[in-house]
Amino acid sequence: MISSASNSQCFLLFLLLFLLQPFTSRSSSTTGGAKGSSLSLVLPLRVQKVPSLALRKPSNKLLFHHNVSLTVPLAVGTPPQNVSMVLDTGSELSWLLCNSSAAHSFDPNRSSSYHPVPCYSPTCRDRGRDLPMPPICDASSPGGRCHVYLSYADASTADGAIATDSFLVGSSPSLPTVFACVASAYSSSGGDTDAAGLLGMNRGSLSFVTQSGIRRFSYCIPDHDAFGLLLLGNAEPPFPLPFNYTPLIQITLPLPYFDRVAYSVQLEGIRVGHALLPIPKSVLVPDHTGAGQTMVDSGSQFTFLLGPAYDALKAEFSRQTRGALAPLGEPDFVFQGAFDLCFRVPAAREEPPPGLPAVVLLLRGGAEVAVGGETLLYRVPGEVRGADAVWCFTFGNSDLVPLSAYVIGHHHQQNVWVEYDLENARVGFAPARCDQASRQLGVASP
Repeated sequence: MISSASNSQCFLLFLLLFLLQPFTSRSSSTTGGAKGSSLSLVLPLRVQKVPSLALRKPSNKLLFHHNVSLTVPLAVGTPPQNVSMVLDTGSELSWLLCNSSAAHSFDPNRSSSYHPVPCYSPTCRDRGRDLPMPPICDASSPGGRCHVYLSYADASTADGAIATDSFLVGSSPSLPTVFACVASAYSSSGGDTDAAGLLGMNRGSLSFVTQSGIRRFSYCIPDHDAFGLLLLGNAEPPFPLPFNYTPLIQITLPLPYFDRVAYSVQLEGIRVGHALLPIPKSVLVPDHTGAGQTMVDSGSQFTFLLGPAYDALKAEFSRQTRGALAPLGEPDFVFQGAFDLCFRVPAAREEPPPGLPAVVLLLRGGAEVAVGGETLLYRVPGEVRGADAVWCFTFGNSDLVPLSAYVIGHHHQQNVWVEYDLENARVGFAPARCDQASRQLGVASP
């Protein structure tokens, strides 16, 4: 999930049910940011549809909403309170719902290690400036507390006081962590889930990655109803993998539409089957405002392309699937506000027709993200046309949302081991059988 100021997506991830053999410990660190970490954790990962956070819903109409979440179990506070937090590589500041009336929340009054951050603190004055919307001083609170407002591209928001408390992951030592204790929030869809907040995992100074000193983490997202894996720190995959790496792209000058703490890579082309799309290179690189960066975001479900690239992909995919897929034929139907290439598939089918051309995202350095088979189309819940169900192409038009970036979502990372290597400033991709890897580490299928 990326903030609306950075124009990305929100609240789309997977379900992390329990910790598997957390081993070795983390070196001591402070809320000022750890210099290094020996953290080594293996966590089972499960893709599962869940409702979004059950928070107050706004009256205005939203363009889209999401219903897939990846939650990680943590213990926060003294004594520890068990909470589940949405794991998000597209966000910086972690937050917890601190609302006693909510079914799943964190109660700061029960924690002796909880401390609100005052306005004069360097955390509020200096490090807080990295956030898309810098914190403000809440003069009405005792001593003047640091207040933050967070907003996301799907109109979800959260606001509350910045604070510190102990975060405990598995059996590793607790880490004093800066986060937002959110008193009010709403998401773009209702419902109930165990998630009590969000764990920010991007490269910002206030992210959990930076505060914990994690220099590498990776995950393998399964397809269907199976367990995958999340590895933090020094934990290794259960077998050697043929990683292809692409460098992280950094622009030193502050630009209005470039997220400098995102996992930004360079998209160099798109192929459909054997056809390389005729997309000018100038369309794939950030412009003078920073618009047009490409982000690897486990917090977004699907993949989004800027208008010119999307139009070229839509035309070529439609051409190559003519006769194999029946167009929906409803120009006004747009799934989640950005997906307007949809088809009619017999409702009795549980997956798209076989033989569809793969879509390959070509990244700098030779890395590729190949999308094929079932991940090309998504069955829209509740949409039926006679004996047919509605399936939509899982690449969306950024211009319709609107976004100002290319975003590679987690739906297109299934059965791909994705490694975020901060030490070497790169992201790696390797094909993998996530269910098989889970079995090798003793994680049974659900």
